[in-house]
Amino acid sequence: MSNKTKIIATMGPASTSVIVLEAMILAGVNICRINFSHGSYEDVKNSILNIRAINKKLKTHVAILADLQGPKLRIGDVENNHIQLEVDSELIISTSACLGNAQRIFITYPQFPKDVAVGDNVLIDDGKILLKVLSTDGKSEVKARVIYGGVLSSKKGVNLPNTKISLPCLTPKDLQDLDFALENDVEWIGLSFVRSVTDVVDLKEIIKKANKRTRVIAKIEKPEAIIEIDNIIDMADGIMVARGDLGVELPMEQVPLIQKMLVNKCINASKPVIIATQMMESMISNFSPTRAEVNDVANAVLDGADAVMLSGETSVGKYPVKVIENMNKIVAEVEALGDIYYREHPPVLKTQTFISDSICYNACLVAKQAGASAIVSMTNSGYTAFKISSHRPRANIYIFTDNESLLTSLSMVWGIKGFFYNKYESTDQTISDIKDFLKSGGFVFTDELVINIASIPMTERGRTNMLKLSYIN
Repeated sequence: MSNKTKIIATMGPASTSVIVLEAMILAGVNICRINFSHGSYEDVKNSILNIRAINKKLKTHVAILADLQGPKLRIGDVENNHIQLEVDSELIISTSACLGNAQRIFITYPQFPKDVAVGDNVLIDDGKILLKVLSTDGKSEVKARVIYGGVLSSKKGVNLPNTKISLPCLTPKDLQDLDFALENDVEWIGLSFVRSVTDVVDLKEIIKKANKRTRVIAKIEKPEAIIEIDNIIDMADGIMVARGDLGVELPMEQVPLIQKMLVNKCINASKPVIIATQMMESMISNFSPTRAEVNDVANAVLDGADAVMLSGETSVGKYPVKVIENMNKIVAEVEALGDIYYREHPPVLKTQTFISDSICYNACLVAKQAGASAIVSMTNSGYTAFKISSHRPRANIYIFTDNESLLTSLSMVWGIKGFFYNKYESTDQTISDIKDFLKSGGFVFTDELVINIASIPMTERGRTNMLKLSYIN
C-alpha cells in the first residue's frame, strides 16, 4: 500500500529525463511541481508531456502544480558575480540598472524608494545579509547601512519584512505564465506571496473566466497572510507553508508553531496543506540527508500535512531518485508507528453540506470502532474525498469517479487513492462492482470490513447521504 502523505517533487535539469522522471514516480512522487521562476516554456511543456505520458504508461495519476513566481524582489548583477559587503559600510540601492559593487547595487523593484521608510530592514539572500534604511529620495535611490555583511552574489532575493509592498500579487510575468499553465490544463496553481484573500479571489476569477477547473494553492510566506489566514484558507483550495521566505519575513523561531497552526486549521477546513522548503536540502549534493532533515520530514508527517515538498533536491540535485526513496521511507515509518490518525472534527449544524459532512464524519468513526480496512466512496466534485481525508482515518480511502481531471487533482490529498469508474446503475450493483474490483486488485481481502458511502439515488449524482458497513466475500 502506498503512503498516505503525498510527495511533491520540483522539476528541473536533474529531472527532465524521462527515465529519471519515471524512476522518481515509481519511487513515490505524487505531484510534479513546475517552478515558473526557472526554465523556458519549451522546457515546461516537455515536462508536462513527459509526466502525462508516464501516467498513461504506468496507469498513475501524478498531478502537476504550476508555481507562479509572484512579486519576487531581486538585486541585479554584481561585479565578478560576487562582492563583499563590510559591516557598518553604507550602500546605495538604486532602481536604475547598474553593475553592482560594494557602494551601489541595482534592485528590480521600481517602487522600492517610495515604499520603504527610514529604519526599515532590507534582507538579502534569505536573510544572510541585513541592511537598515538610512534615507530615501522617494524616486530612485535608497541609502542603507550594512548591519550584517558578507559575500553577495548576483540576482539574490530581497525581503522587506517591515515594508508594505505596493506590487500586485500577480505580476505581468505571472499572468503570462498563468495563461500557459491553464492552456495546458494543470491541476493546481501555486500563488506566491499571498497577502490578502483578495489575491486568491483575483486568481480564481481569472481561472473561472478561462472556463478551467484548476485549483489554487495559496503560498503562505508573508506576515500579512498570517493575519488574514482564516479567510485565505476558506477561499483557497489548499495552502503551502513556504518556510523559506516565511522564516525571513518573520522571526525564525515563530515558524515551527506557525507550521503546526496552519496544518491544524487546514485539517479542520478540509483543505490540503503542503510543507515546503529545505526538507532534505543537503541531498542536493549528498547521498543521504542529515538526521535533522529526517526529523523535519517526520515532524511534518506527524503534524498531519497532506504533502511534503522537495525543491532543489529534485530540480538540480545529484540524487533526484534517491531523495524520493529516502523521503518515502521516512513517511512510511512514521505512518506505520506514529500517532497521526483520527483527527475527527464534528460537522457544523444547519449548513448546506451538513448531511454529507455527517456521513463522512461517522464513516471515519465507524471505521475506527469496527477496524474497517477501507472507506470507499464515489464522487464527481471531489467534496466527499476532501472531507473524508480531513478526518485522517487509519482505514485506506478509495475514491471512484468518472471525472478524469479530478482523479489527478486528488493526488494532492492525504490518504486518497483514486480510480476511474463510470457505471452508475443501482446502488447495490455499483457497490458490488467496486468491491469486486478492489478485491481483484489486492486492495481489500476476504472477511475484511469495508465502509461504502454514496449518494442515493445514485443516478441523481447528489450529495453523499448513505453509509453501508459490510464484509468482503
